[in-house]
Amino acid sequence: MYLIYVLRRFVMLFLVVITAASLNFFVPRMSDKNPVLEKITEMSESSAPGSVDMQNLLTVFNERFGLDRPLWEQYLSYIGDMLTLDLNYSITSYPTRVADMIAQALPWTLGLMVTATLIAFLLGTVLGALTVWRKDSRLLQITVPVVMVFSAIPFYLIGLVLIYFLAYRAGWFPIGGGYSITSFPGWNWEFIADVMRHSILPASSIVIASIGIWALGMRGMMVTVQGEDYMNFAEAKGLTSRRMFLRYAVRNAILPQITQLALFMGQLVTGAVLVEIVFGYPGMGSVLLQAVDYLDYYTIYGIVFVLILAVAVSMLILDLVYPLLDPRTRAQSH
Repeated sequence: MYLIYVLRRFVMLFLVVITAASLNFFVPRMSDKNPVLEKITEMSESSAPGSVDMQNLLTVFNERFGLDRPLWEQYLSYIGDMLTLDLNYSITSYPTRVADMIAQALPWTLGLMVTATLIAFLLGTVLGALTVWRKDSRLLQITVPVVMVFSAIPFYLIGLVLIYFLAYRAGWFPIGGGYSITSFPGWNWEFIADVMRHSILPASSIVIASIGIWALGMRGMMVTVQGEDYMNFAEAKGLTSRRMFLRYAVRNAILPQITQLALFMGQLVTGAVLVEIVFGYPGMGSVLLQAVDYLDYYTIYGIVFVLILAVAVSMLILDLVYPLLDPRTRAQSH
């Protein structure tokens, strides 16, 4: 029975990816701009008058990118490319392949956003659980309202404040960028330390802004869990407070947190856009923003498709792991 459940989830994964990829194809086409014409116009403006045969270039580029074919042919070609993970060439950065652009930018985004999100998740979850379990702690009761205030402030505003006080006024951290212009990229300690120093402020803005959200969610679930019969039964059995906290309270209260974390992981690129703009960080968000500005179809398609796959695979993993964590979900899946 579990095998049928797994097969159903894989079919659902395929349908979700095809539907989302189709929307990804048609939405950028709703603009009346022609990205090839925009690129050729930019080329002609930076060249000597009359040196660029715009009509000939327009024909060549349209043919090269398949934009001279009917829309339904372009759509079928696009679906085939996405299913074979052929992300084509960037229009604005031709002949650079979109896959190469993503491969260059993705480690920056994952390194920053995944690390900051996991730190905020762990700190917020522990803090939210302890505030319910340790009601006698004045420090915890003061800390939670403070972090909740910060959760109401957008992380890019917190980032601007951190830049002003810690980078501009104090000079403790660089104002922006992924690494210093005097550094040479490589797997050596000097470069790694430089990258880590540049990532402290953007990561701190994400952690400060989101830790309260995780704490609030965990706090609400812990309050609900404390009234359950199995908690009263565990107390009546004389179990230690530590065991009740870890094995009964946190284990059951953390399930919605894990669901939210899986969804959040799939939206890392979306959340990275503003952070990378504020701090001038060389990640996927910056590449996506530039692609949208120039309506670079294939770069948009490639980045958004990676995002779609990340969300869909995250949900698939969650669906497969959840029955192992929660027996009630396992019974429903059967």
